[in-house]
Amino acid sequence: MLRVSGKNMDVGEALRGRVGERLDQALGKYFGRGYKGNVTFAKEGSRFRSDCVLHLDSGALLQASGEAHEAYDSFNVAAERIEKRLRRYKRRLREEHPGARNGESAPNGPVATDQAVDTIFEAPDEEVEIDNGYAPTVVAETSYAIRRLSVGEAVLALDLTDAPFLVFRHAGDERVNVVYRRPDGHIGWINPTA
Repeated sequence: MLRVSGKNMDVGEALRGRVGERLDQALGKYFGRGYKGNVTFAKEGSRFRSDCVLHLDSGALLQASGEAHEAYDSFNVAAERIEKRLRRYKRRLREEHPGARNGESAPNGPVATDQAVDTIFEAPDEEVEIDNGYAPTVVAETSYAIRRLSVGEAVLALDLTDAPFLVFRHAGDERVNVVYRRPDGHIGWINPTA
């Protein structure tokens, strides 16, 4: 199921059809299994922005966005990024799991998951003294499943998204770990001790 919507704009049937056709074609070529997702278009000044979030049946999450002067072009930028990530995902799966086919994440069945909540706080613009009764305001909250992954699989999953970090349960010791993008462009790994 794919939901195509617009913020401050009307998304016509032709654009909806093009989005569905392009994503079906790309996912059929590189993945071959089902997916769910949202594509949101927004008009920002004289430009259009498209945000794509796709949940693959393997459990992988793909995110990409694009900007251009036309709505179709902004989606094409995002779709090219999705296709590039799908190619990389499929190549890495072939390297790590030679027996896996059509984008399956593991040859032995579905990935086990737990539930987690991701919360983002907005930092103040300037330093302020915090009194004892201060409690920050929650500005965003997202629920998602924590997948059991190896560190390599977690890095691959992080590469598929624009997210700054990924929380996962380490397949070896069952503890919650984090991989994140460092400012220097490399990937960091947080493996907490007991």
